[in-house]
Amino acid sequence: MGNYLGEIAALSTAFCWAITATAFETTGKKIGSMNLNLLRLLLGMVFLSVFTFITRGYLFPVDASASEWLWLLMSGFVGIVIGDLLLFEAFVQIGSRISMLIYASVPPLSGILAFVFLGESMKAIQVLGMIVTLAGIASVILVGGKDNKRVSFSHPIKGILLAFGGALGQAAGYIIGKFGMASYDPFASTQIRLLAGMLGFAIIFFIRNNWKSFFQSLKRTDALKSATIGSFFGPFLGISLSLYAVQKINPGVASTLTSITPVLLIPFAFFIKKEKIAIREVIGTLITLVGVGIMFI
Repeated sequence: MGNYLGEIAALSTAFCWAITATAFETTGKKIGSMNLNLLRLLLGMVFLSVFTFITRGYLFPVDASASEWLWLLMSGFVGIVIGDLLLFEAFVQIGSRISMLIYASVPPLSGILAFVFLGESMKAIQVLGMIVTLAGIASVILVGGKDNKRVSFSHPIKGILLAFGGALGQAAGYIIGKFGMASYDPFASTQIRLLAGMLGFAIIFFIRNNWKSFFQSLKRTDALKSATIGSFFGPFLGISLSLYAVQKINPGVASTLTSITPVLLIPFAFFIKKEKIAIREVIGTLITLVGVGIMFI
């Protein structure tokens, strides 16, 4: 068992993301995606601050350089404020299962952005993996029309675009954050990104005069419970396990194992939420997972 701790951590990460996505979908439908975003950032910061104080001796990332703060703050604005805002609204519009499937496009999108802006080369096998990943997603969100000549979307186009926007924002956030995380603690880096997210949403709340709605949402004990569960299993435990997995095993293997979250959400949606799951969706999800695996060969 000890020889497979890395693989176990990676699979556990996928379970954590599944729990987080489900919990946040439930919370978002109760209090709205905007309130949820700020709430889970506050909760996530509490968990991370306690953890970094125990492991690093710092409650906040005061040891980061000015350059690291700059890059990680920008990463947080792009990945969390823009990316997560869009993704969480997609949870409300089309559900966590389809949203997380579309979110699997983050690796190919990250590869494309790294190629364009960082000049990082891509091997033929990586390009193939990108194509397979996107083909798997397309097979789920695109369906033939009644006359078999037109192609239509299987879910509301607004939700699909929001999920892709969330994936693009997260991919861009990763690329920007790469400059700030080059030689800095990943957990403290996450703290800075969360601080950027809280600041960004605070500004949006002031502009949209949304504070009253936010404080009212804090009275929803049912929403607070699911938000706390999602924040614990996502920003805290999920990140911790994923980093441990990368330390113990090949990063490509770790990334592939953690990307099975959409597959894990299928039985939950079928047995618990009583959703109708088409065979086409199951096959498309598996194809997407294969594509992600190919990218990291």
